[in-house]
Amino acid sequence: MTFPLESVRAAYPALADGYAYLDGAAGTQAPQPVIDAIAGAYLRGIGNVGGAFPASHRSEAIVAGCRAAVADLVGGHPDGVVLGPNMTTLTYRLAQALAKQWGPGDEVVLSRLDHDANVRPWVHTGATVRWAEVDPVTGELPVEQYAELIGPRTRLVAVTAASNVLGTRPDVAAICALAHEAGALTYVDGVHATAHGPVDMKALGADFYATSAYKWSGPHIGAVIADPALLETVRPDKLDSSADEVPERFEWGTAAFADLAGVTAAVDHLAAMVPGTGTRRERLLASMAAAEAHELELFGHLLAGLESMPHVTVYGKPARRTATAYFTVAGKTPREVAEELAAARVNVWNGHNYAWELTAALGIRDAGSAVRAGLVHYNDRSDVDRLLEALR
Repeated sequence: MTFPLESVRAAYPALADGYAYLDGAAGTQAPQPVIDAIAGAYLRGIGNVGGAFPASHRSEAIVAGCRAAVADLVGGHPDGVVLGPNMTTLTYRLAQALAKQWGPGDEVVLSRLDHDANVRPWVHTGATVRWAEVDPVTGELPVEQYAELIGPRTRLVAVTAASNVLGTRPDVAAICALAHEAGALTYVDGVHATAHGPVDMKALGADFYATSAYKWSGPHIGAVIADPALLETVRPDKLDSSADEVPERFEWGTAAFADLAGVTAAVDHLAAMVPGTGTRRERLLASMAAAEAHELELFGHLLAGLESMPHVTVYGKPARRTATAYFTVAGKTPREVAEELAAARVNVWNGHNYAWELTAALGIRDAGSAVRAGLVHYNDRSDVDRLLEALR
């Protein structure tokens, strides 16, 4: 299926400023339907949920619509969609609640590949940590080590569906299968992965799947998706006066209702990027598969260009990856490179990007780590060419 790049790009007003937005791994731009949905919620009037008046009912409908949209995006159930301000906050919340069921000597298996938001919350539970190591040359997370790491005291295995700096896509399904054989739960960080292709959390074996809407054209809203029956077994600390039902018991304080409307609009936008029929879930799978093919084709051009330059070092060469490159330039710090690229109207990120354990394993964290250029569905060849020309 041909990806309609021109019409997709036209939906994003911010792209008209003349910059090459290669910073998508840190957060994407918003398309017009998302902007309109957020503004529209305020224009129509919203109130807190549980009221007797129409504005309150509108907010209730927005929340329900958002849960259904996120469930369609990842292959979950709407009643299992926990919404919150961001993935980090929600992961800490779930970690604290799950740890109530653990005792001394219980273990969690974490990976050096992960964003720190899927590391530190579990470290702070006080459980014994067992580490899955990354191959520093390939950037791969070998599955074989998990057979030795997972044991009878393992309570949870946390792993990323894709590295936010190297793009590595580990074999999450195989890792989760090993965890389930031992009776452990799995917590999959899908923040980076969700933006770059179709997601089926059940096929991955994720008991909990975390994602953030601002990585896939939505506003700054996070979500953790689980089977509602599993959530029923978890008791977070909360206000005595707040809802005790699932998933509401995990959602602290008043929601950002207008932003939740934007999340639904973002999912609908992704589903409609390529022409198609069927349910929203079916259209999402087709649309995101087409977007992934477009990104990877463009990434081949980017990677070949980077690897052709003797003064550029690219980190990681995983077999399966997202369109994300992490590199350094000889004689310049990562920040200096980012500043020079910004002067050339090319947006990239520099630094560890919260891949705290990974950048240490690569031996670059103390030197400013590296530069990250990440492609998303609205990037085109001219974006890549401008980056490569500036680097040359």
